[in-house]
Amino acid sequence: MGVIRVAVQGASGYTALELLKILLRHPQAELTVATSRTETGLLSGVHTSLVGRTQVQMSSPSAEQIAEQADVCFCCLPHVASMESIPQLLTAGLKVVDLSADYRLRDPGVYEKWYGHVHTDPTRLGSTVYGLPELYRDQIASQQLIANPGCYTSTAILALAPLLKAGVIEPQSIIIDAKSGVSGAGRTPKLGTLFSECNESLSAYGVGNHRHTPEIEQVLSNVSGQSVEVLFTPHLIPMDRGILATIYATPIGKVTEASLMDILRTHYASEPFVRVVDHLPRTRDVANTNYCDI
Repeated sequence: MGVIRVAVQGASGYTALELLKILLRHPQAELTVATSRTETGLLSGVHTSLVGRTQVQMSSPSAEQIAEQADVCFCCLPHVASMESIPQLLTAGLKVVDLSADYRLRDPGVYEKWYGHVHTDPTRLGSTVYGLPELYRDQIASQQLIANPGCYTSTAILALAPLLKAGVIEPQSIIIDAKSGVSGAGRTPKLGTLFSECNESLSAYGVGNHRHTPEIEQVLSNVSGQSVEVLFTPHLIPMDRGILATIYATPIGKVTEASLMDILRTHYASEPFVRVVDHLPRTRDVANTNYCDI
């Protein structure tokens, strides 16, 4: 495979920054376009950790202009803004990876319920591929639009999918207790994520109504072939990056820790970024990497 020319739309946020760091060290990716609705000048002027690594300028090109310079566009716009932009990118012939939530849910009614907006591109929801390669690698390779998974959802799905497929846990019994670093709330200043508000403090949020709940249930139901329901409670913890999830489920039949670990190791034996470890996972081992430790 040759070098792939890559555009990043909405390149000024934290999601884009992590993506940019991966792209700039990838041997088969060439960053050619970085767009922003609010910033101009060198990309490294916005993300100073990229100084010396790229000379790409922030710009506001049309979809057609992006397509002239790139083969793939990663859309890092907020939800709602993404579904306004992505149809134009697809029409221009680009392959698109959407990092917002706009194309993750297959049912437009479910999207409206959880995100509070009518979906303006509902016909594409049924054909969009969920971008978790450990589960959907072949489909990702062949489709034009990929919905990148959410942060909490990646954690929960990678841990639970093999066990549900193996039929060793009850699909209606799952409890997910997850804790996330502050950068998950985005770069836009908010009272609750100011240093003086969140430092030395641990708090729950989105109890019973976090938007990642239907995404987790949808994907786990799809891969397991049965209806899955979860009780999901996220927490904000005063660190920059990383997620730790402790997940509980009722076992089916006689299972042991060793048998569960064997299922996970077998499932992820050929996956380079999922590490089934013998110790209890720590966020410091995976933060700012592409790894998930189970």
